[in-house]
Amino acid sequence: MKHLAKFCFVTATGACLSACGTAANAVTQEQWPGEDWPISTPLDQGLDPSAIDSLVSDLASGVYGFVDQFLLIRNGYVVADHRWTHNYDSVALQFDTTNYQYNYDDPAWHPYYGDTDLHTLQSVTKSVTAAALGIAIDEGLIPGVSTPVMPYFPEYSPDVTDTLKTSITLEDFLTMRSGIAWAVPGQTYDDNQHPTVVLENSDAWIQYVIDQPMAVTPGTLFDYNDGVSVLLGKIVREATGQRIDDWARDRLFEPIGIRDFYWKITPDGEADTEGGLYLSTHDLARIGYLHLRGGVWNGEQIISEEWINISTHPTVTDVAPNNGRADAGYGYQWWVPDHADGRTEVFAGNGYGGQFLVVSREHDMVAVFNGWNIHGGDYRSTYRTFQNRIIPAVTAPTGG
Repeated sequence: MKHLAKFCFVTATGACLSACGTAANAVTQEQWPGEDWPISTPLDQGLDPSAIDSLVSDLASGVYGFVDQFLLIRNGYVVADHRWTHNYDSVALQFDTTNYQYNYDDPAWHPYYGDTDLHTLQSVTKSVTAAALGIAIDEGLIPGVSTPVMPYFPEYSPDVTDTLKTSITLEDFLTMRSGIAWAVPGQTYDDNQHPTVVLENSDAWIQYVIDQPMAVTPGTLFDYNDGVSVLLGKIVREATGQRIDDWARDRLFEPIGIRDFYWKITPDGEADTEGGLYLSTHDLARIGYLHLRGGVWNGEQIISEEWINISTHPTVTDVAPNNGRADAGYGYQWWVPDHADGRTEVFAGNGYGGQFLVVSREHDMVAVFNGWNIHGGDYRSTYRTFQNRIIPAVTAPTGG
């Protein structure tokens, strides 16, 4: 699939280096992108230009490793948009470049899909999956999050004698509290025995996950499990009659202006909902903006506000409660890195290698960081950059 998008490279002072929108000096009403996002400046949208300049300079310098694009939207306007080109062909020569969709060193697949501008999202895919699933619940095709999940998989013969397994609910899957055994503490994707690595190299993804033993009672312990996100995609197909990529195209992507995407297909013939979606950076921002606006897009309710609120709420208040520090919360396939008294302050989709979709309703901002840092190195992560460098740059409340 070819995707030729218009890119607007906006300096931190607001100079647009290629025409793709109409500049605006102030917010007068709620803004919505058409084919392109409207353009403004950090200053006009209540941000300190020098702070944004400083961040962009650091991103360009390499101190954050390979950053492919940084996009910042405030009050519905693009105020910073920078893309950097890296020679991933050369980088990949240091590693195994076997052409395979789950070889993360194959430059034909990662970080961009072929010669398009569709960027791998990795686990940000999970957050998009949750949105598509929420629409199915809104439409009454799935009864609700208390629904037991194993009845959706009769052809895979789940162990119905295991009362723990048969008690798993949809919410247990969504909140990564399935109780299904997965990786051992400290196990990384560099380990070929990591269950996710085994999964991605298997020919029967769903069966592999279904066959995993139970470790704890469902709903009691956060344990990040890529496998259950795979099962969420299958549940959407069983409930809607459409594979989730088709369902998302019809019910989610097209209504908010996303025309081009790529979604990896597993050997089971299902869309890979644990990490296989590719979107352009500008279109990923549409997903964030839809959630920022309570599921509304230009006057149309695409996802119920109730689903948006609960999916980005910290149902799990601390993903690692026994380590003596405050950690991120987790909602329905969304991370909630900042929350207080049950109120979400910042929520995010996080992807392996450096994909971050970060949203703050309080500050009316959406940021996307797309990068590809999978082999470690002496660089900073962009993970907390939104909170540590962009929010402190706010000089005026929302509305410009």
